[in-house]
Amino acid sequence: MDKGSYCLILAGGESCITIGSLGGTWFPQGWYVYCGSAQGPGGFARVRRHVRVFKTGVSSPTWHIDHLLSSPAFSLAAAVCIPGYDPETECHVASLLSGRPCPGFGCSDCRCHSHLFFYPEDPKDDVLSVIQSLGLPAAIKTIN
Repeated sequence: MDKGSYCLILAGGESCITIGSLGGTWFPQGWYVYCGSAQGPGGFARVRRHVRVFKTGVSSPTWHIDHLLSSPAFSLAAAVCIPGYDPETECHVASLLSGRPCPGFGCSDCRCHSHLFFYPEDPKDDVLSVIQSLGLPAAIKTIN
């Protein structure tokens, strides 16, 4: 199974969602980018799981992002896959995104401030620019 990192691009409506240990979290209407890792044994099967959670929901969320993917206030617009075995890639990408960080989201296993970023407009160009600046390949898939 291919391994790598990924960014999920979501459109979100104004909402307050309870996110695990973060508690009730306010999300303004706009766009969001979540940086994740597909370095585990399933590789990019993790991204396919996120798409499935978005389409069918999940009764018992595993990760912070599950809460957004399961919420009717959010829609998954695209997944950007970054192939390669470098466990630091997800954090490098997260550190370079220009969106406003959502503190503590999705980064309980690293020292990053956040792995979720808010944008008032579609962030696809920023995501692709950051990945390109790191000299990494990327494949973007629009989600229907």
